[in-house]
Amino acid sequence: MTVRRIAYQGEPGSNSHIVCQRHYADLESVPCASFEEVFAVVERGDADLALIPIDNTLAGRVADIHHFLPTTSLHIIAEHFLRIQFHLMAVPGATTETIRTVHSHVHALGQCRRIIAAHGWTPMISGDTAGAAREVAESGDPTQAALAPPLAADIYGLEVLATDVEDEDHNTTRFVVLSPSYDEAPAGNGPVVTTFVFNVRNLPAALYKALGGFATNGVNMTKLESYMVDGEFIATQFLAEVDGHPADPGLARALEELSFFTTDVKVLGVYPADAYRAG
Repeated sequence: MTVRRIAYQGEPGSNSHIVCQRHYADLESVPCASFEEVFAVVERGDADLALIPIDNTLAGRVADIHHFLPTTSLHIIAEHFLRIQFHLMAVPGATTETIRTVHSHVHALGQCRRIIAAHGWTPMISGDTAGAAREVAESGDPTQAALAPPLAADIYGLEVLATDVEDEDHNTTRFVVLSPSYDEAPAGNGPVVTTFVFNVRNLPAALYKALGGFATNGVNMTKLESYMVDGEFIATQFLAEVDGHPADPGLARALEELSFFTTDVKVLGVYPADAYRAG
């Protein structure tokens, strides 16, 4: 029997790896060095699904991802939210007194300023949180520590010296899962999110008119991102997300009105809304 695989960006022990294990435990998790590789691995058939971060409550949108979405042949089939946790970890025998430098991704270092400042440690930037844990483990140096997700300590044999050291407890990342096949969530079976991209026509107030149909039909738009196309400093392409299913009367009318003022409307996915959205 062939084992299905899910690709993610980062090293084993990363937050993306945690989401894969939590929601796709029956799939083999495949680490990739870059977002480009994640998309490529799935598009050429070496993995069945791709899992990528798309937004973070502190850092905002994951910029690289938003530029891949309009052009990918993959389709969004699910979303998952993860409360981000950073633990302070070091080699066995190390203590907070022996530590001199703390290693992690630049965003993680910025999100854990308090503990770093309180101890006077020197922050050291690594390319990846889990990668920082691996590097500290490989060094065997008790003066080095890593700020990384809890799973990284287990994978690399590090001791956790402090848990949940992030400055804010609302740090949450949204991930989406993409598939080569278009797997649309059924209508009338719970909350649904629809993600699509479109180009506005070269008409006065085209964007205003295109979006007006969502307001008049009672459709809640939760995301609108703009893109420059072909190197021009004119935002003509947009990625949008709305609550609802295209089969819902209100959203169906809004999408019909959208077509009057846009070109190349492409639905990237219609998928179940994660329970996190309900609060």
